[in-house]
Amino acid sequence: MKTKAVVLVSGGMDSLITAAIARKECDEIYFLHLNYGQKAQIKELESFLKMKEYFKPEDFLIIDVDYLKKIGGSSLTDEKIPVKDYTGSREVPDSYVPFRNAHLLTIAVSWAEVRGANRIYIGAVEEDSSGYPDCREKFYEAMEQAIDKGTKDETRIKIITPVIHKKKSEIVKIGKKLGVPFELSWSCYENNEKACGKCDSCYLRIKAFKEAGIKDPIHYDIHIDWGKDSHRQTQTNTDKRR
Repeated sequence: MKTKAVVLVSGGMDSLITAAIARKECDEIYFLHLNYGQKAQIKELESFLKMKEYFKPEDFLIIDVDYLKKIGGSSLTDEKIPVKDYTGSREVPDSYVPFRNAHLLTIAVSWAEVRGANRIYIGAVEEDSSGYPDCREKFYEAMEQAIDKGTKDETRIKIITPVIHKKKSEIVKIGKKLGVPFELSWSCYENNEKACGKCDSCYLRIKAFKEAGIKDPIHYDIHIDWGKDSHRQTQTNTDKRR
């Protein structure tokens, strides 16, 4: 029996490494990308399309779920809520899109059942991320039970979260070992050209590359000292976020 997988590919670094793992572990992969009105939607879609060309999945889908933008409640989708600089807080940040990953997974399940796929890969990270509740392992365990109850009796779909307990620096090292093109990925929550370097996602990405001893190939709007032992970030742009 072939191993078929729907891979959720946002265009970010974690989804890039997850896609590489899925390509290695499965006979067939299918890429799914969702546009939900996020501020970095243009760049994320561009990154997804480049990843699609690189990995050459059997098929792909791009789905618009802009109702998440209409619902609002997140700095990623609501223009009235600014994207904040990284604070280090373990509280759920305002960049959390309420229950977003459940929406992504249910669409992936629908497509997986049609395609006869028995796996769904998602690059969720629990231990070394921004503390989103829908990135917790117990959430995916519960979703897998719901999938089993809500699909045909013969349908068997596993949710695979290969990096969920990895530190971000470990994820970078895995990507390096797999030879992934990091330059195709995009992590910034706010910008569509140069990454801001200050939001949660940028900060954690920069920190991960530094700890892994690897220079990040994407361009940032701030100067990054990529010295092995340095964690300094010196802002060079004059347009500071208000």
